[in-house]
Amino acid sequence: MESETAIERLAALAQATRLDVFRLLVRHEPDGLSAGEIARRIGVPHNTLSTHFSILARAGLIRAERQSRSIIYRADLGAIGRLAAYLVEDCCGGRPGACGPFLADLARLDAS
Repeated sequence: MESETAIERLAALAQATRLDVFRLLVRHEPDGLSAGEIARRIGVPHNTLSTHFSILARAGLIRAERQSRSIIYRADLGAIGRLAAYLVEDCCGGRPGACGPFLADLARLDAS
């Protein structure tokens, strides 16, 4: 992963509403949620969420798919797994055994 991609993803999550949206979508994988349902659960007006959705999508953290008259949003678990792996790729001073369980969990997320 390039540093610029990591910075963009971290910046996208460095805002309370976007972090709440992303975490909500993670909890509702793989089905996702409609924009209206996200607005209701987060307690934010729907029109305010469009900007947040755009920022999260541009950072590659969420995907949107039209289903009939609704747009369903889903978290990209692979993207967050790659970000986490990037952040800890030099973990434990090059001794992967020291943080093996943690890295194995990240690898599992990256495969989804």
